[in-house]
Amino acid sequence: MNRRHYAVTLQQASEESPTLARLAALTRESSDRLKAIELLIPAALRPAVQAGPIDGDHWCLLVRSNAAAAKIRQLLPALQAHLRSRGWEVNAIRLKVQT
Repeated sequence: MNRRHYAVTLQQASEESPTLARLAALTRESSDRLKAIELLIPAALRPAVQAGPIDGDHWCLLVRSNAAAAKIRQLLPALQAHLRSRGWEVNAIRLKVQT
């Protein structure tokens, strides 16, 4: 086995590994989705929301508190419709409260 004795960047490692490349692509897509809906989220709530994992046609948003999650939950139909209009097939957005 030929071992490397030099450092590689995360980008280089992800390009060489299909699994890491897929994970990096999903992370970028999740961030892009959050940027696309950011203006639909009230300004006061934006810092409380982070992009989460994508699982097929389901997407998860990470929310800092139950109160923020309750307000975001009211916006979910509009968020999903906006994402679909931008070309993403999102059938459900799940909220996970970070503790």
